[in-house]
Amino acid sequence: MKVGVFTPLLSQLSLEGVLKKLKSLGMSILELGTGNYPGDAHCKLSMVNDNFELSEFKSKLADHGVSISALSCHGNALHPDKDRALRAREVSRNTILLAEKLRVPVVVDFSGCPGDSPNAIAPNWVTCPWPPEYRDVLDWQWSEVVVPYWTEHGRFAAEHGVKIAIEMHPGFVVYSPETMLRLRSIAGPSVGCNFDPSHLFWQGIDPIAAVRILGDAIFHVHAKDTQLYPANLARTGVLDTKPYNDERNRGWIFRTCGYGHGAEWWREFASTLRMFGYDGVLSIEHEDSLLSAEEGLTRAVQFLNEIVIRDKPSAVWWV
Repeated sequence: MKVGVFTPLLSQLSLEGVLKKLKSLGMSILELGTGNYPGDAHCKLSMVNDNFELSEFKSKLADHGVSISALSCHGNALHPDKDRALRAREVSRNTILLAEKLRVPVVVDFSGCPGDSPNAIAPNWVTCPWPPEYRDVLDWQWSEVVVPYWTEHGRFAAEHGVKIAIEMHPGFVVYSPETMLRLRSIAGPSVGCNFDPSHLFWQGIDPIAAVRILGDAIFHVHAKDTQLYPANLARTGVLDTKPYNDERNRGWIFRTCGYGHGAEWWREFASTLRMFGYDGVLSIEHEDSLLSAEEGLTRAVQFLNEIVIRDKPSAVWWV
């Protein structure tokens, strides 16, 4: 298992600057955004159709001894605004094509969220089954929008030898292990999970138990923590819509690894991931509003380097 970095937190730097920053931290693995919500500061999709640009990019990474754990294009391909949905879909498809050319095995994305009808103008995330019209909306979303898109998109990824790792994120139709496995049953084995424990903590889902449920459906992992504030949760509940920088009044906020849960928890998390077949990258994602990107990244690297299990056990047992 290794520690990597999801580079939007370094978007103010050039790619060359990111590579130098990685070297200073003793790191060699990147997760790169290609558009949609993460942006494309360090990885341009124009390389899909430009072999010279692609070759230059690959050479630069090789010269610095850097590899890519995933390309990420988190977007809403199911958005009821057809133009927005089309743009997200084009980014996702081209990201898969670029991953194929770069021999990157995983593309990270969101499941997306439709509106409540063909005439909707905004996404509608259904969170309860009653009054009954909410259940009707949810059934329509899956049967008329989710299933057609993800059946085709999962097939497209498989045809190009790329896996799509869906980040379970509230606000989209896939936000829990149950909804993740439902989508996987529709889209096929090329679609699995980008496991980010921070989004499970505040929903009241035990991430370690979730690893056991998802098993080999876990394709990629984000390293991000969450701190819960029980004094505020009693007032806000977990569905807290205040801005993330209103830390004093929120029920929870995202934190750098180790600031929400200690080393004992993260060791058990890493051990359970390995137990259930994941021995890849823990990709640091920084969204801690109390720490700068520089401080958050540095502290997360130091913390996780003491946590990860680097060597696989020998197959030989002495008795």
